[in-house]
Amino acid sequence: MTLMDEARKGIITPTIRKVAENEHIDPDTVRKYVAEGLVTIPQNIKGKSRSMGIGKCMSVKINANVGTSRDFVDVDDEIEKAITAVKYGADTIMDLSTGGDLDSIRRRIMDAVDVPFGTVPLYQAASSKETVVDMSSDDMFDAVRKHAESGVDFVTIHAGVNQNALQRLRKGNRIMDVVSRGGSFTIAWMLHNNEENPFYAEFDYLIEIAKEYDLTLSLGDGMRPGCVHDASDNAKFMEFITLGELVKQAREAGVQTFVEGPGHVTADEVQLSVTSMKQLCHGAPLYLLGPLVTDIAPGYDHITGAIGGTIAGMCGADFLCMTTPAEHLALPTCEDIKEGAIVTKIAAHAADLTREGQRERARATDMEMAMARKSLDWEKQFDIAIDKEKPRKTRESRKTGSDACSMCGELCALKIVQKALEEDKQL
Repeated sequence: MTLMDEARKGIITPTIRKVAENEHIDPDTVRKYVAEGLVTIPQNIKGKSRSMGIGKCMSVKINANVGTSRDFVDVDDEIEKAITAVKYGADTIMDLSTGGDLDSIRRRIMDAVDVPFGTVPLYQAASSKETVVDMSSDDMFDAVRKHAESGVDFVTIHAGVNQNALQRLRKGNRIMDVVSRGGSFTIAWMLHNNEENPFYAEFDYLIEIAKEYDLTLSLGDGMRPGCVHDASDNAKFMEFITLGELVKQAREAGVQTFVEGPGHVTADEVQLSVTSMKQLCHGAPLYLLGPLVTDIAPGYDHITGAIGGTIAGMCGADFLCMTTPAEHLALPTCEDIKEGAIVTKIAAHAADLTREGQRERARATDMEMAMARKSLDWEKQFDIAIDKEKPRKTRESRKTGSDACSMCGELCALKIVQKALEEDKQL
């Protein structure tokens, strides 16, 4: 049985119990949400990852993408990025490698971390051919099975990129057309071969593979907008509708899913995207790239993504794929990964302050920080901080004779008012 099957039979498995413990939620509540498909716990039966819940009443999780490109194949560097991402807050890692020995790269990165691990099998199916359009449907499904057999916990599958979505794209007025790599592979394949997307046409077979390994399907956002002009168009919403149908089909078979979403979306349209996807996809956990709320901040897209991520998390998004300062520019460095992880972790916590099931716990942490600041307890502040290194380094770099910060010193507002209040009590 899959985890979802067990949950439907009323079984509180060790995995469910661990997630409940981590999230400070009643185990039977977690079991109920897993049974309904509202919480996903990606954990391949052949894998070794820790138990981690995504979805209703869970804290907002973040993912970090690593992996080689055909231009740069340095596996040790990608391993270091994965370790760094987890150190600074990433809850999952995805290997998006397209260059080098993909089987070896995947295995080495996976062995370096213990968090849930994801891939895009289509990249490997395409890598064995001269061009992406030369793949066969067997190549695509064989890649999925290979990744499942290797212990991958979740796979991105662009099954919603079908002929209906393609027709909406043709009739639309997008500037960027398709920016999803997996989506572009799929569309190129469909146009060249004049056939339906195999992952959509043979979704039943995909479910069989997933069920065998308890592999979670991350239903990909192949039509995600690549600029704010392209947000909320017919192609994107057609994909939403299709993903909702596939979520229901997977649930009926006891296969866990979450759905992926945009992309570039202006701040006032983030709620529309999130609530629409949640409604059309029957409350399935929602995984977003960003969303990035403006197009004009290259070098700072970890910040534009964090702004969108906070809004999205407030509106019900469950899982944020971090962006880095290198987004749209280059393969990220280890330092880029660190910056992206920290900024996205901040966005996730800001969303948790507003979320059902997490609000009380998140606000208790902020209360601790407020009390530590009031008492000028610097060690406590550093311990609570999301980034524990930078604030210590900043404070120590500006020497002061005061126990307050060097901005105010003995003119510290906290010290002045506290002293005044104490003197007032004595009158």
